Order: sequence, then structure tokens, then C-alpha cells
Amino acid sequence: MKRTDFDLIVIGSGDAGSEVAFTASRAGKKVAIVEADKWGGSSLNYTNVPQGAIYHATQIMLRAIEGAKFGISSSNLRYNFPTLNNWRKVAMRRAHANSKTPYENAGITCIHGRARFLSKDEISVGNKSFRAKRFLIATGASVRDTGIKIANDVNYLLPENACDVTRLPKSIMIVGAGSTGCELAQYYSCLGVDTVIADIAGRLLPREDEEVGQVIDKIFNKQKIRVLTQSRVTALQKDGNMKRVFFMRGGQEKSIRIDEVVFCTGSAPNVDLGLENAGVKFDQEGIKVDGTMRTSVKHIYAAGDVVGGHSSTEKALMEARVASTHLVERSKLTADYNGMIRITNLHPEVACLGMTEDDCTKYDRKFAKITLPLNVVQKSNTSDTRDGFIKILCDRHDKILGASLVMPHASLAVQELAMAIRYDMTLAEVCSTPHVANGWGEIIRVACEQLAKR
Repeated sequence: MKRTDFDLIVIGSGDAGSEVAFTASRAGKKVAIVEADKWGGSSLNYTNVPQGAIYHATQIMLRAIEGAKFGISSSNLRYNFPTLNNWRKVAMRRAHANSKTPYENAGITCIHGRARFLSKDEISVGNKSFRAKRFLIATGASVRDTGIKIANDVNYLLPENACDVTRLPKSIMIVGAGSTGCELAQYYSCLGVDTVIADIAGRLLPREDEEVGQVIDKIFNKQKIRVLTQSRVTALQKDGNMKRVFFMRGGQEKSIRIDEVVFCTGSAPNVDLGLENAGVKFDQEGIKVDGTMRTSVKHIYAAGDVVGGHSSTEKALMEARVASTHLVERSKLTADYNGMIRITNLHPEVACLGMTEDDCTKYDRKFAKITLPLNVVQKSNTSDTRDGFIKILCDRHDKILGASLVMPHASLAVQELAMAIRYDMTLAEVCSTPHVANGWGEIIRVACEQLAKR
């Protein structure tokens, strides 16, 4: 028999890969993890941790500016960009970004390099090969090629390095108005950068309900962020010391001269790792898996962005936990996407879950809805917060189909609705639960109560 080096080889050390590797190691399995880039993957090194740290700081600035209406002076408000950048690095260091130590301390073998399947039982990394009884593929995704013509002499930014700049540009254009693009637009604008955001869609956050994009557009207008919807970027060229971005809008070609450009144009699964040699089925949308996260090869599993679908840490971790139970315990657990939350880290926060109106129309689901402004609850009045709303969709049995929240602390308030969807609660059951009278969660009770009385 050929040698077996490991019980499990995990390819990719991001959220999904790390979760499975640690779980298997704690269960006494001999585990190796392969990473082609930085240890900890995108979440620790490029997105959740570094961007979350600086977004927190800039959102404090936005709240301080709002303090003027309460008699709190913010006229001398300033920021120190090197200190802000240093805070980002501190947060990453605390999270053990790009560190093998947590894996090694757990008894996991770390292999740095790009993995490629030689067969269903063997991979190569560099000039070495490794065999395992089982595999977990968690290679994530990369920025999708949009076909934009970019001159060879032009530098540009991507989401993973958009916050690495050591010197702020005077102006910046964000191409793509999804969650990442909107977050970066507000971040740069808060720091005084002249900011433009463009998308081919007709609204900001086009995957969410229409009202979400409308409110964020209103907020961006107040923050002097220029929004170019229905604008298809076609080319990027150098223009002296600056850049010129060409785009089509209203049937006409236009251009804008800008200091820096960030492309946030969506992602494509990283499936270039010799999957055909292992017999694993995949296409441009990702690796094909069943409800247990098993691929077309019975001992090879996949989880996270590489399997496609909505990209989020929450989804990746859920899929990883499902895969772990089968890789370690051989359970009957299957992936359950009900109640999955979609967060856009803005001020105010955006939290959505379940189906949108477009989804209901697409899948021919009959629904009822309610949309309420924030001022239906006292928290809005005591904090003088007006920009935002709550929207809830339900079926004829009063079960929640989906919801959208644009308001302070939406990421906390939405957890109640996720629980309601996951455990099949009715509107009456939600609104009968005690809520803090002068808290933001009260708006969920009011919305569910009014929707139930329709």
C-alpha cells in the first residue's frame, strides 16, 4: 500500500479551512494545512480584521460629527492617519494574522505553497507530494475578471490592499457598489478623500431590497460621496500623475480623472488546483457539493467561497462546521442556510437576511410586507436618528421570509429575526417576546405586530 501522510489535509487557512483543521486536530486526527498566501486567509489579513478595525475608528468619527446637534463640539475633530494604520496592524497582530503559531500549537503541520491535486488521494506543493485519507478544499475566491481594459502602466487597488495605503489620495473611485465597495467608499469619504462610487446596476447594494440602496444613496449624498449608478466602467488609463476612468452611462461614453481606483467587482471561486485530476466536479460558479459539503469524490469536501453562493464569514463557518462533523464524526448534519445574515459595515449598519422582494417574485412566493421608518420607536427620537428603516416579508402563515434593517446596531438587532427564521417562529411569537422599550430591538416588535394585524 502507498503511504498516507495525514488523516486530513486542509487546503486553505481562511475561516472555513481553519475551522475544520482545528476541529479535526482536537479530535486526535493527524492534520496538515496548506496555504498559498498569508496564514489565516482573507478574513484575518485583508477583510474582517483589518478593515473592521479601521471602519470602527472612522465610524467613531462620524458619530462625533453628529454630536454637534446635541451641543457636543466637534469643530476641531482631527485624525492621525499613521496612528489609524498602526491600529489596523495591532488588531491584526492580536488576531494572529499571517501566523503559523496557532496551528503549530494545535499540532497541525503547516505547509506553505500552492496545492495541486495529482490524484484523488495525493497533492503536490512545490516539489513535494503528500497523501491523505481525506481532504477539505477551502481556497476561497479572488476578484473576478470584468473585462475592463486596463493599461499596463496603471496601478490600481483591490479590496485586499485598498486599506494598505500609507498616504491617502486626494480623490478615489470605487468600482462596484456591493457591500465591500460601499464600505470602502464611506471609509475614504470620512477621511476627507473626494470619493466616487460606480456600478452597472441601477442602485447601491443591488442584491438587497430596493429601499436599502435608496437610503444608502441618501446617506452618501449627505456625506458628499458621488454615486454613479447604471455606469459600466470600460477602461482605465494613465493621465499624467493621475488616472482616467472611462465608463458608459446613458448611452454615452464619459470619463473621470482621479488619483486612485479600487475594483470591487465581485469574486470568482479559486478552483485552479488540479481538481480534474481528482475527479472533483466544478464549474465557474464553484465546486459542486451536497448538503454535507461532500464533493463528487466521497473523501473530498469543500466549504466557503470556493463552493460559490453568497460570500460571508458566517456562511463559510457554518459550512466548515458541517464538513467537520462528517470528516471527524460521520454525522448526519447538513448545511442549513435559513437565517443567514448579510452585513454591510456602514454607519448606520445594514443587515439583511432571507429573501428579498425580487427573490419572492423570482420563485413565485406570495408574501406580505411592512416597511417602517425608525421614528416609530423612542430610540430614534432620543438619539435623533432618522436615516434608516426596517422591512419584513412574511408568508401567509405569518412565518418570516426575509428582512432588511438599516439602522444603528442592525447587526445585533437582526439576530432575533435570524432566530425566528431558523426556528420557524410566527410574527405573533416574535412580538410577544419582551423587548427593551427604549432600545433598537423594539422596532422589530412593532413591525411584527403591525404586519400580523394586516
